[in-house]
Amino acid sequence: MSAIVLSTLNARFIHSSLGLRYLLANLGELRAETTLAEFIITDRPAEVAEKLLALNPRILGLGVYIWNVEETTRLVALLKAVRPELVVVLGGPEVSHEWEDQPIVRLADYIVGGPGELVFPRLCRDILDGTPPTGRFIRAEPPDLRELELPYACYDERDIAHRLIYVEASRGCPFKCEFCLSALDRTAWPFEPERFLAAMDGLYRRGARHFKFVDRTFNLNIGTSLRILEFFRDKADPALFLHFEVIPDHLPDRLKEALARFAPGALQLEIGVQSFDPEVQARISRRQDNAGTEANLRWLRRHTHAHLHVDLIAGLPGETLEGFARGFDRLIALDPHEIQVGILKRLRGAPIDRHTRSCGMRYNPYPPYNVVRTDVLDFAALQRLNRFARYWDLVGNSGRFKRVRPVLLGERPFARFQAFSDWLYARTGKTHEIALDRLYDFVFEFLTGECAEDEDSVRWAVAADYMSSGTKRSPRCLLDGRTAESPRRVENAGSRRQMRHGRD
Repeated sequence: MSAIVLSTLNARFIHSSLGLRYLLANLGELRAETTLAEFIITDRPAEVAEKLLALNPRILGLGVYIWNVEETTRLVALLKAVRPELVVVLGGPEVSHEWEDQPIVRLADYIVGGPGELVFPRLCRDILDGTPPTGRFIRAEPPDLRELELPYACYDERDIAHRLIYVEASRGCPFKCEFCLSALDRTAWPFEPERFLAAMDGLYRRGARHFKFVDRTFNLNIGTSLRILEFFRDKADPALFLHFEVIPDHLPDRLKEALARFAPGALQLEIGVQSFDPEVQARISRRQDNAGTEANLRWLRRHTHAHLHVDLIAGLPGETLEGFARGFDRLIALDPHEIQVGILKRLRGAPIDRHTRSCGMRYNPYPPYNVVRTDVLDFAALQRLNRFARYWDLVGNSGRFKRVRPVLLGERPFARFQAFSDWLYARTGKTHEIALDRLYDFVFEFLTGECAEDEDSVRWAVAADYMSSGTKRSPRCLLDGRTAESPRRVENAGSRRQMRHGRD
């Protein structure tokens, strides 16, 4: 039995909640009476409620995010129906702003807005002592990081063996990009490096090898960044994997040199470009040196083994389809490993809302609050972009179409892939549940039928991609109607043709 239970619905089992572990680490004497219980959004609400109530808590703290608010609302409604006296405390970015009219807030007892590590323990003590606060909403200001207990001992052995380990060397962001909640921060502030690195050493000694840094700007303080990189590089561990989010136009030479020393498979860099349009950047208060961004991406691709995951946002205020297309083509030319095409979302509290009237922005009223219309993109255009993003993940980002992708993109990557996206949707009527073997066939059919590409060349590229994909079902396009060749024979024949033409 636990006086307090901390819980949330993660998007996937592999995810873990850093926020809940911060709360647990800072509960002081109440920590011994607290249980951490994580679930995923596909779990049935009744089963989650049953497991939570079996712990017989007096207080339930729930982390609420854009990806789980609808499921969590159903969970809270059920819990309150079964056990009305259970005190439900909500926290997280989804309920920290514009909270008054949210259904989940009406169901709960208390809401902690902002970082709750120091506020939540006081609230729990007051409730358990019989002196609860009179107000329902409790605003938490950013704490002095020196006062916080670090949460990393709260990752247990199961977490280390099976889940992503999220860590942070700093909080906040000095930039004011209006689509992001970090625009509300006054600045960025670091954890004390020696203390942080000692905690990382503890995780490493316990077996952690995958570290996902959630810092908004890992390379803001180059001195600290170098210390962290050197700490991990000194491990010389081939199983090590590090994920950092970096500012694209701020890579001084000494940081480049440190990144270049990591082995293949050790680094993933998430790089937010978002837009190459200077007018759009200025409109959303984003400072970015586009020429410097291009130069750094090109350097990282050529001189490091880092996996480059680059973000673009469609639907930003005032950005036309043509402008987004130019940015996409510009990024394709830099050849990052992944381009994450995201559709703008209006996060609660984010300053992007100031453009709602002037730029004709209209958003989905339900999560994920994606933009559905602007003054330069109508609903149909944004629906096309949503399908573009989904199909791009399946084909462009999956790594299963390495040889076919250049043929598919041609000389005008965005236009060509948009045409494929429109064609594929017209052909299938769906964006999910497309089997991989059928997807290879669709790509083959589009390229040879709609684009009049050479059948033998496309078949070779598809065969080579298929053989390296590991899928067991053979695409029909690889089976010659006259000779019933196997995919491997098609691949071998294609390889011989390629060698004759000197293209290896």
